[in-house]
Amino acid sequence: MGLIIIGIDEAGYGPLLGPLCVSACAARVDGWSPGEPAPDLWALLDQAVARGPSPRDRRIPLADSKRLKLPNPRAGSPPTRHPLRHLERGVLSILAQGGSVPADDAAFIGACGAAWPLHPAYAGEPTPLPVAWTRGEVGVDANVLASAGVKAGVSFPWLGLCAVAEPDFNRIVRDTGSKSSVTLSAIRDLLSRARAVVREGEHARVVCDRLGGRTDYEAVARELFAEWGVSAVRTLERTTERSRYALDTDAGEVGLVFQAECESAHLPVAAASMAAKYARELAMIRFNRYWCARREGLTPTAGYWQDAKRWLAEADDLLDARDRRDLVRLA
Repeated sequence: MGLIIIGIDEAGYGPLLGPLCVSACAARVDGWSPGEPAPDLWALLDQAVARGPSPRDRRIPLADSKRLKLPNPRAGSPPTRHPLRHLERGVLSILAQGGSVPADDAAFIGACGAAWPLHPAYAGEPTPLPVAWTRGEVGVDANVLASAGVKAGVSFPWLGLCAVAEPDFNRIVRDTGSKSSVTLSAIRDLLSRARAVVREGEHARVVCDRLGGRTDYEAVARELFAEWGVSAVRTLERTTERSRYALDTDAGEVGLVFQAECESAHLPVAAASMAAKYARELAMIRFNRYWCARREGLTPTAGYWQDAKRWLAEADDLLDARDRRDLVRLA
């Protein structure tokens, strides 16, 4: 029958500046049958991927983005390893399974079905990709991953992205009174697109990190899968660590899991975490390039609260009312 696992994760839920990026990565496992244990994709793809970076290991690290994103260099410090080198290697290797390596950040986000925010801070010339490797190096990694996938019966048919611009983020928060509703809206959009990736007769399983302290996702499941034609939701497990459901849909039975530290348990979630973080970092490269061109010596920001407050004070006279409305997110 086969199994398709759709992992979902986000980056940028807490910052004051920059978009919220939510990504979904689909991994297809051939030859799997219902009732068999969940496959360990790290083990199946052991020749090509690793659970983390190591200077002595040439395999592609696929892990929680927090483990792979390197610190940004301090202003004036000598150049070191690019902070996106680990994220970029894995994300572009997976994306290349469905085509070629994107030439720039605009092609990357377009290939993932998303778009940059409309504010002029995200316009301008595209950033050539890759930023930390050569295209040849990424091509070699993509080929190694593809070869391991053929041997293991594992492929990556889809990598999707939703970049929630700051005005949309603020609108949803105002309308619902909840930041979590922004994430749910993005996940629903991704799942709507993911429906087209599932083959007839294929079992689908969606895995996602826990949403805050919530443990009951039955109503959430009906909302997220509205376009799949949900007729029933059955709770299989509900603990502080994991909530599992079986959904009867027009596409057949779908498994749904919300799990704490899901990036460490499911490779597609780790890959989604990496893609979301990579996209957000590319967005902030555009953001900082725009504003630093308008003030010599302005220190770039990653957009997180403490540093964003510093940046807003430094850039105060550069920002008009529209900038503040369209770039500063609600708490």
